[in-house]
Amino acid sequence: MKRRQIVTFIAGIAAVALLTVGFGYVKTGYFAIAQGRTSLTVSAAISLTESLQEIKQIYTRSKPNIAVTYNFGASGALQQQIEQGAPVDVFFSAAAKQMDALQEKGLLITETRKTLLNNRIVLITPKNAPALTSFRDLSSSQVKRIAIGEPRSVPAGQYAQEVLQNLGIFEQIKPKIVYANNVRQVLTYVETGNVDAGIVYITDAKQSNGVKQGPIAPENLHSPIVYPVAVLKNSKNIPIATDFVQFLSSHPAKAVFQKYGFTMANS
Repeated sequence: MKRRQIVTFIAGIAAVALLTVGFGYVKTGYFAIAQGRTSLTVSAAISLTESLQEIKQIYTRSKPNIAVTYNFGASGALQQQIEQGAPVDVFFSAAAKQMDALQEKGLLITETRKTLLNNRIVLITPKNAPALTSFRDLSSSQVKRIAIGEPRSVPAGQYAQEVLQNLGIFEQIKPKIVYANNVRQVLTYVETGNVDAGIVYITDAKQSNGVKQGPIAPENLHSPIVYPVAVLKNSKNIPIATDFVQFLSSHPAKAVFQKYGFTMANS
């Protein structure tokens, strides 16, 4: 009987040891996996969709443990999300206005901010509609509906309004204007023929087979079209976010941006 108790006691110790080792292995393995996989959230202007998706493939090819998640939208809407505490690591805007607002509120790591890209805006019409040769053609009676982004939240809409105002035709055509939530919605309105014309970035127009490109707006008729990027102070992965922002200035990333019609900024 005594011998049986000793054997049972030893077996119990062995079982506890195995469980302890097993638990330690699982626990260690879990944390190794957790620490080895890092998520990065990038809020970016919707006009950057295709270029950033391609850049993500290049970036994660060399850094497979980093999971990049994009949140695309109008720059103004993204700015508001960040101000309301959205967990964002990097903000990539289609205008300085939204980035300036976040910087004034102390939400950026200012040392990481850089102006990366430039763009142009262009007048477009549905593919099978008559072409427009001038922005002034928008005042024609043949043009009934014109789509632009909502200027308060959509940088492309802000630039479009500036062009129309500087040409002195904005008030005249204002009743024709249909405001969109983002520049891609403007593109869709034109593609589907729901409007007779629209004003979008040239990079957006290049993505569509359903529109006809018209004149490009002279740069002296609108504010400089710039795309600034920066790391947010509330990022939980500041070193990785900073590395990603730096990668956006690399030669492979530049080649992608240029492929989609962007030009690189000087600053």
